[in-house]
Amino acid sequence: MKNPIGIKDIAEMLGISVSTVSRAFRDTHDVNPITRQKVLSLAKELNFKPNKNASALASGSTKNIGVVIPFITNYYFSTVISGIQEEAYEQDYNIILYVTNDSIVREQNLLENLSTSSLDGLLISISSDSYTHEHFERLMAKGLPIVFFDRVPNDIAASKVVQDDFAGAFQATQFLLESGAKRIAHIAGPKDLNFTQQRLNGYLEALKHFNMPIDNSLIVHSGFSQLHGSEDTNKLLTLPQPPDAIFAVNDRKAVGAILTIKKHGLQIGVDIGVIGFTNDPISTVVEPNLTTIEEPAFDIGKRSCALLIRHIKNKNFEIQDIILPGTLVVRDSVVNKTS
Repeated sequence: MKNPIGIKDIAEMLGISVSTVSRAFRDTHDVNPITRQKVLSLAKELNFKPNKNASALASGSTKNIGVVIPFITNYYFSTVISGIQEEAYEQDYNIILYVTNDSIVREQNLLENLSTSSLDGLLISISSDSYTHEHFERLMAKGLPIVFFDRVPNDIAASKVVQDDFAGAFQATQFLLESGAKRIAHIAGPKDLNFTQQRLNGYLEALKHFNMPIDNSLIVHSGFSQLHGSEDTNKLLTLPQPPDAIFAVNDRKAVGAILTIKKHGLQIGVDIGVIGFTNDPISTVVEPNLTTIEEPAFDIGKRSCALLIRHIKNKNFEIQDIILPGTLVVRDSVVNKTS
């Protein structure tokens, strides 16, 4: 019987080295795209399929990507994971999921005990109380490629993929102002998180742009849950001059605000307008439906995974910051009082 076709045969037919054929199958950055296409075309013609396990072993690659997230039940993160999975599948990688339950202690323990030999790289969205970068920097010092997404650390030299939190917050606040609101409160997230700061800055910049006074009593920092949104809103409603609109750092806090405002016998949109940030499905379940800034969650997952794979394949690939725009979704929780 004739021996089956191997990498060596393809190399001889094309007049190139075996190592070039091997790198072409692995899609490394140092293979000419035309050469790679010739290898793939001939392999398809000969019905040759490379042994992935052998290829991974030879290259030192595991074809595994670790994904570290605060939550798995959260709509936003489940959508991000879908985007990561889509890109990983297209590029023949597997993902291994790690959940921190939004705890820096668990995040540190997880990363300190991580077997880096079983992973080619990491995608990370940090916990809300993540105040130190040392556990990330130790892994990066070992040469493990890391890309941060959504919740990203400040002042760390690594690629990041985020939504445009500043612009989204500016747009949300502008929409409330143009709808006739005069005293806009912001129920924010934990102070140390980058995207909390960006959304707060967008809110403040919109007030300045429209020559509106900044009242620090209208800014409340807490967590991200519906309960936090309810507690924050209760505080705001006890002020001598309560707000006539609320911009929430996310939709879950916005829903907490809506339910609390209704319990106080006030009318959403008319007495107090509410706008969120995410476009969680709960936005269309709560009554009235929530106006919000839609985050490009799927695209964030897909782009961050694609960027990590670039870093995996080329250790010298330059650090990138990718910022994706959000979209204003107008519903019923804000009523235009100027028309």
